[in-house]
Amino acid sequence: MKFKFFSLAALLLLLSACGGKDSTTSTSTTPTVSLVSLAITPANSTIALGSTQQFTATGTYSDGSTAAITKDLAWTAGGTVASITSGTGIATGLSLGTDTITATVGKITNTTKLVVQGPYLSAAGGGSHSIILKSNGTIYSAGLNRNGQLGDSTSIDKASLTQIGTANIWTVVSAGEFHTLALRSDGSLWAWGFNQNGQLGDASLIDKNTPVKIGTSSWIAIAAGKSHSVGVKKDGTLWAWGRNFNSQLGDGTVIDRVEPVQIGTIKTWTSVAAGAGHSLARRSDGTIWGWGNNTNGQVGVGPTLNVLAPTQIGTSTWVSIAAGSNYSTAIRADGALFSWGANELGQLGNGALSDRLNPSQVGTLNNWAMVSSGDKHSIALKTDGTIWSWGANTEGQLGINNTITQLTPVMIGDAKNWKSIATGASHSLAVKADGTLWVWGRNLDGQLGDGKRLNLAVPTNLP
Repeated sequence: MKFKFFSLAALLLLLSACGGKDSTTSTSTTPTVSLVSLAITPANSTIALGSTQQFTATGTYSDGSTAAITKDLAWTAGGTVASITSGTGIATGLSLGTDTITATVGKITNTTKLVVQGPYLSAAGGGSHSIILKSNGTIYSAGLNRNGQLGDSTSIDKASLTQIGTANIWTVVSAGEFHTLALRSDGSLWAWGFNQNGQLGDASLIDKNTPVKIGTSSWIAIAAGKSHSVGVKKDGTLWAWGRNFNSQLGDGTVIDRVEPVQIGTIKTWTSVAAGAGHSLARRSDGTIWGWGNNTNGQVGVGPTLNVLAPTQIGTSTWVSIAAGSNYSTAIRADGALFSWGANELGQLGNGALSDRLNPSQVGTLNNWAMVSSGDKHSIALKTDGTIWSWGANTEGQLGINNTITQLTPVMIGDAKNWKSIATGASHSLAVKADGTLWVWGRNLDGQLGDGKRLNLAVPTNLP
């Protein structure tokens, strides 16, 4: 027998060729993670002319992770409405309008809209005070303040606009005779001022001179009456609180409520209005409902003196409602204007001086868009951007450069760019499409906010 001898090197080579697992070597590579998309914060934001907005970008990567991006990030503005610093993402509003903000990292981009508005968004008129909402989300007040209704932590009247706190997320304001309500962007409800009947809703009867948060619910609509309040929560339910002597809360009783109480179980309410002793509300189907004091027919359901619970007013569909002290106004879905209730000074605008127990059309036009009613005067906005007024005018609250009562609507000036309107007891406020604020009427308590205490008979720009 012959034997073959192999060298050690040859033996190792043979084992390797046979696929010995233990001798196998392997290599691995790390997958490349790449940027897939950008998200811009905040999205579709609004700022006031001359103010700034900080934008940030968050990247999403191919492995599903996300991270804030600061390196190699470029910002640009698409037009002349805003400018933005490329390296910081701080945009500045240069003119009124809408601009496009773009974030870019290499070949990855995303855009968002930036709206630049004038300094003011809307206003609310109380008994002798005003609340102003600016486009930067802050609120200001002026006028009578003996019950803290200005919300500036004092009880001192103010003839010039004074900012309420430092919050900049206010979205809706409503002013009653001596109290104020407001909503923030998170839907929270805040109240301040006179609280004798629980109209603030904070479970007390103590006046508050700074905004106090009411509960934890989210709200979409509010209205402050003389001594009561009504509101609609995000779920469409209707709530009321405060004075209830005339059943203006609609809960079937005459008992005051110091906290919001739900009215019925319907969940389709969309808007509310409150007068001296009556209330109105609209449902999503366009029907309107009234309750409370009906001595002058202000509830709109006939000769009943007090209406204990929400009762439907007619069978029409409506788009806008407003409550004066003892009368009501509304705009029907076809753009026709209606009014009902007390009419001793022509506040119904129908050319007469007699009360109406049911809705009565004002004129024959059908191009009305919005209406607001004060103590005994009203202002309405047409679809062409003009505003009109009627009723009591002893303080110049109609804005027509005289103090003569008007029984039918009269056009205020010749401007056609009005956007929102508001009425106090005997003063008026309006905002134009360019975001400028205009005021007129009674100013004895400084409610016009112009630093003076002289009545104004024509709309006057408030810087």
